[in-house]
Amino acid sequence: MNEKAEIRYAAIGDSYTIGEGAIEPDEAWPTLLTNNLKSAGINISLVANPSKTGWTTRNVIDLEIPVYDQCNPTFATLLIGVNDWVQGVDEATFHKNLNFIIDHLQGKLQNKKNLVLVTIPDFGVTPSGGQYARGRDISQGLTGFNDIIKSEAKARNLKVVDIFPLSLGMKDHPELVSADGLHPSAKEYALWEKMIYPVVYKLLDDQ
Repeated sequence: MNEKAEIRYAAIGDSYTIGEGAIEPDEAWPTLLTNNLKSAGINISLVANPSKTGWTTRNVIDLEIPVYDQCNPTFATLLIGVNDWVQGVDEATFHKNLNFIIDHLQGKLQNKKNLVLVTIPDFGVTPSGGQYARGRDISQGLTGFNDIIKSEAKARNLKVVDIFPLSLGMKDHPELVSADGLHPSAKEYALWEKMIYPVVYKLLDDQ
């Protein structure tokens, strides 16, 4: 029996995907995910993680998609939107950009279902989060964006992992927040990966 072809994983996103706040690069959840999937017998390699802190959906379109296209992925994750909200991008523009990104990512995949969406965590519960509110309700705003992400996942029959409720735990557990008072710590990223892993494992193991 032939061994299954290597799964080429591309992680698309922002600070949350590159692992801002973690001490070591391999503490980012896409790296944890890849290593744990490998340990479970899934033939997978993380071939690209062009995510950058501060990037928006527009940055993904302009700067991450070209990297994505060049690495010939067969599986991808997408976690984007927090910086759109911080910068005052409205829901309609976010939705339009998100659709463009999802359409493009799926368009390059042989199996269109090999894209997993991840919701935006609630940074408003962190010690420094409030300074980005500018008079707005952070939780409410991010919930609106997450509703868009979840609705698109449902419409396209894609898996979505909702880490928003889990992220609320950062409020009462300082060890889950990094030294900058804003981004998750390695411990929080590891908790996210524990939620994402079973969804991705089932998706890829069934192929």
